[in-house]
Amino acid sequence: MGCLIIAVRSNGEYPAGQVGGCEVAIRKREACGWAFGCFFCCAGRLVLGQSSSVRGVAVFLQSRTHVFGPTVVVASAQLVLHQPFAVLTSSHFSTAAFGRLLSRVGWLKAGALLVLWLSLGAVAPAQAQYIIRGVVVDKDTQEPLPFVSIGVKNSTKGTASNVSGEFQLNVSQLPQTLVFSEIAHVRDTVRVTSTDQPLKIALATTAITLPEVKVGSYAYQLVDRAYRRMQRNYGQKYYGQAFYRQITRIDNAPTELQEVIWNVKTNPARIEGTAIAQGRFAGKQAAMNFSNFSLYTKSFGLFDPRADSTVSLALFSPNVVKNYHVELVRVLGDDSSGVAEINFETRPEVKKYKAEGTVWIDVDTYQIKRYKFTTPNFTTTLSNPSYKVDNSKLSIDMVFQDSDEPVAPLDHMQVNLTTDLVRPNMPKAAISVESFTFFYDTTQQPANVRYARVSANENDLQAIRSVKYDPEFWANNPVVQRTPVEDEVIQSFEKAGAFGTMVTKPAKPAQRR
Repeated sequence: MGCLIIAVRSNGEYPAGQVGGCEVAIRKREACGWAFGCFFCCAGRLVLGQSSSVRGVAVFLQSRTHVFGPTVVVASAQLVLHQPFAVLTSSHFSTAAFGRLLSRVGWLKAGALLVLWLSLGAVAPAQAQYIIRGVVVDKDTQEPLPFVSIGVKNSTKGTASNVSGEFQLNVSQLPQTLVFSEIAHVRDTVRVTSTDQPLKIALATTAITLPEVKVGSYAYQLVDRAYRRMQRNYGQKYYGQAFYRQITRIDNAPTELQEVIWNVKTNPARIEGTAIAQGRFAGKQAAMNFSNFSLYTKSFGLFDPRADSTVSLALFSPNVVKNYHVELVRVLGDDSSGVAEINFETRPEVKKYKAEGTVWIDVDTYQIKRYKFTTPNFTTTLSNPSYKVDNSKLSIDMVFQDSDEPVAPLDHMQVNLTTDLVRPNMPKAAISVESFTFFYDTTQQPANVRYARVSANENDLQAIRSVKYDPEFWANNPVVQRTPVEDEVIQSFEKAGAFGTMVTKPAKPAQRR
């Protein structure tokens, strides 16, 4: 059950409604021109502001109340505000303090003080928010499409579909034009005028052109030209934010979940630096925990100008012919202006490093669209010297944003690991870690942020604990919608008595006197 203390500025007409089958009404106080009411809400909704006489609403919220733009969610109840409103959160004022104020001075004077508080600028009007929800599917198979880039046209705002093809995007106003893009499907735009119903976006498969008979060096030429273009434009910097989610499992049972917001600085090949803005986590005691798995996201890059190019084993280097077999598989779109899909694999004579994967390169501009590879080359340091890892496979997938520029900023990254934990006199434990990073609000305008370069000495949980946890921030910034499976992970943690900011602790039993 949640509590709302509501102040409605009006000229005498006050709406009423029902919440959970219980009639509620706003108490009328003509003298100060404000009405006040205290509501204990069950499941249901109270609609305010439909009368044109209502000029504004100020809502005092308990700590467990979250604001979603024009919709205020209190436990399982909803208060829908149709007029501009202001929000006074528990960080500014406490329900206990307001209750003491009411008991001492009454509704009339308390209302006047609240009005004065608002008029002095203690709280700014909140901008209305609309939540656009939906799912992206393949037009032919109707299968969900994961990690589709979804952006608001002519803005830096956006999100990505999750592994179930679902997405959620908060916008300040309607209508909005959304752009849906995924490399193997035709780009589509949709004009959204209402959020009453979730969207279902069906993307058509990109036309595939079988490559013409070309000289054997054509695929190598595309890789080399993409490398040269990236090398020339490496100095291009991008600034924005990135959302990072990581789930660790042992023998298929979840042991840790992290979600982090970074301020991030990138270039066309990699992340250059990060500064944590917000973080939250949940976990439980386990046989193995990674202290800095985000290192693989922060440190991996397609190209590094500081590396010795004469011995580089990277695909994008002067040594691609020496170190790799490459093959043109197909062209997505027109043969002369589409995107080439090229498979690559390290040559057998390369002993120190093994990798295989696929890269997508625009055949006209040589812009890298996507890079995906898998390698068994994974090393880690274990705190228990009797433990070791075996049968490791590290996969990295980098996708770049659509751009008419010579190079493009990062759109999202996936870094996944599977390995076996070998312990003396114990069965092997199957370890899997999945991480997803989505880059958003990307601009070329430098931000007033101190970015830290990646370090092997970083500790992810320590970094999360170093910033104050803000539950309201997370309530208002879903960024990438969780799947039902990921929500089940949180629920399983709560049942297992796990720790962390995402875990709701059971209420302590009342003490007997």
